[in-house]
Amino acid sequence: MDEIILIKLGEMVLKGLNRNVFEATLLRNIRRRLNPLGGFDVKTAQSTVYVTPHDGADLDAAVEKVSKIFGIAAFSRACVVKKEMPAILEASAEYLKPELLAAKSFKVETKRADKIFPLKSPEISAQVGEYLLERYPHLFVDVHNPDITVRVEVRDFGAYVHGQALRGAGGIPVGTGGNAAILISGGIDSPVAAWSMAKRGLELTAVHFASPPYTSERAEQKVVDLLTRVSEYAGRMNMFTVPFARVQEEIMAKCPEDLFTIIMRRFMMRVSERIARREHCSALITGESLGQVASQTLQAIVCTDEAAGMPVLRPLIGMDKVEIIDISRRIDTFDISIEPFEDCCTVFTPKHPRTRPILREVLEAEQALDGEALIEECVNNVKLTKIYPNK
Repeated sequence: MDEIILIKLGEMVLKGLNRNVFEATLLRNIRRRLNPLGGFDVKTAQSTVYVTPHDGADLDAAVEKVSKIFGIAAFSRACVVKKEMPAILEASAEYLKPELLAAKSFKVETKRADKIFPLKSPEISAQVGEYLLERYPHLFVDVHNPDITVRVEVRDFGAYVHGQALRGAGGIPVGTGGNAAILISGGIDSPVAAWSMAKRGLELTAVHFASPPYTSERAEQKVVDLLTRVSEYAGRMNMFTVPFARVQEEIMAKCPEDLFTIIMRRFMMRVSERIARREHCSALITGESLGQVASQTLQAIVCTDEAAGMPVLRPLIGMDKVEIIDISRRIDTFDISIEPFEDCCTVFTPKHPRTRPILREVLEAEQALDGEALIEECVNNVKLTKIYPNK
């Protein structure tokens, strides 16, 4: 029995004259993600994407990949048969046989997109329901709360039988929203922020600040592992690792201790902006949540943004930690984030950081530093790592 993946489009169906751009990007993303799994034909018609495997293609793995592609509202693994009632009846009984044997009640739902087909949707549902009752006499019909719903779709290219549609990743296709740079640490928040903005169509460039010898190679590998998980949704990306220890040492030696964190973050913004502009990004992304730590108070954020030089997107700004952790578990980054490896933001933490910094005082404190030289040194010594989704 031939199988196919049917994909239902998300909010892009509301895009009007730009819809074809969104659909073309989604099809390109699907083909790229499925390419390592064997040959697949990917085409669209009637607000549905059809993913048809070639001989030897890994359909099980393809279903898993499809579940993580932004722009997909729902998808189904379905069998495809000729648009003839005998074939539809046989497929409805055989394709979902294990589920039908385990169920006690069922109903049939039909969508007749091909209006040339001689039977209307209620008539198709009635015939399929009658046939299933004959084949599985233990079943009864329950149209309100069935154990299983048998779905029949009669479309341009064939008739399709499947069970419950699975929820897709939602959002809009990566590549339709522009480019932005995510400041990525080894914590819980920034990978979730990266995922959130990729869901809105952004292609990501990652900037990670490392402070050897205070931070280890394993801490950097942790970030690579996190981005690899994020790339299952966001697609491939470049990660730039910035050597940041000298900047931190200079701040610690020459600036007030209680302003260390805010000045450090301002330098992170400046360095990230340089890298972002070089990589043709239009914004920065951080994982900050208002009031979560001393550097994330409103006053601290105001001081940080003054140094950014480009828009800063903070998708988690109104979330609490529980909400962020819930998403991190769902996208499978939480277990990596809690691995016990220090990042550069924790190794130089002052005992009493200023929670309400005043910009004028911060600017005065920074006069003790050769800021431009420090920034140039960071930018000129970054290390590039290419991130790809797991095959």
